[in-house]
Amino acid sequence: MKKALICGISGQDGSYLAQYLLAQGYEVCGTSRDAQISSFKNLKRLGIRDRVKLVSMSLTDFRSVLQVLTKIKPYEVYNLGGQTSVGLSFEQPVETLDSIATGTLNFLEAIRFTGAPVKFYNAGSSECFGDTGGYPAEETTPFRPRSPYGVAKATAFWEVANYREAYGLFACSGILYNHESPLRPERFVTKKIVSAACRIAKGSPEKLYLGNISVQRDWGYASEYVEAMHAMLQQQQPDDYVIATGQTNKLEDFVAEAFAYFDLDWHDYVVCDESLYRPTDIDVSRGNPTKAKEKLKWFARSKMRDVVREMVEDRLRQMESSQ
Repeated sequence: MKKALICGISGQDGSYLAQYLLAQGYEVCGTSRDAQISSFKNLKRLGIRDRVKLVSMSLTDFRSVLQVLTKIKPYEVYNLGGQTSVGLSFEQPVETLDSIATGTLNFLEAIRFTGAPVKFYNAGSSECFGDTGGYPAEETTPFRPRSPYGVAKATAFWEVANYREAYGLFACSGILYNHESPLRPERFVTKKIVSAACRIAKGSPEKLYLGNISVQRDWGYASEYVEAMHAMLQQQQPDDYVIATGQTNKLEDFVAEAFAYFDLDWHDYVVCDESLYRPTDIDVSRGNPTKAKEKLKWFARSKMRDVVREMVEDRLRQMESSQ
């Protein structure tokens, strides 16, 4: 039985990945800063909380990472930890860089130090590319990040590439474009939109305040993207891959789709507030997943409209069950 260690198992991607790996017959271990008090509500929602071994680990503490790696002895490591919000990274740039860049380096160095035959996956991000002028980004597209989060992810990407080339580690980065699901936290704009649309449809008199809704993003479904993560570590040689749908929609389209589910016109309920704009942003984010399709045999089955519908219907179920 293969054993996998997932750092960041309590998040959206970590929970879906744990579910997927368990279905593949893996023994799954996950880390949290304090596993004794963390709720792991996403694991509970997926019905797998009792099937996963959980341990405490501080990603920014090398000794902590080394101890967990030595204790668990995983076959595969998935590094999904660190600060995950682009917007929050402008408010917490130091914590963002530390948790992502230093955290990734600690894992790589611990693997090199132990000499363990570990396959390592690093959660990269399309934010590394910045604004590509509307052109679809691929694995060789230069990085020009426009947020502290993007800078941190770009740093981690090159750390992985360096350790792969210098020390022969089986280390990969998945450069994932936006991927959503019902497990998204409320602080993310997509969940904010869906939740507000559901409340308004139920009679709430509120308005939905948003920032720049003209930005364009490549949205996929998180539960499908974790399959690509796993596929990367099953290849003969380690490499980096862009994971995306290849289709781009405006945030305005995402909003319209959420309200259209209830036959509502979003213009009647949404207020654009410039105070919510980011200091710098990416106008158009579009990925080219050709390499993943050819080499990993992976492609996105769900597009933006599918994701919105799934998120809305799940939110409605949650609202009904809480009544």
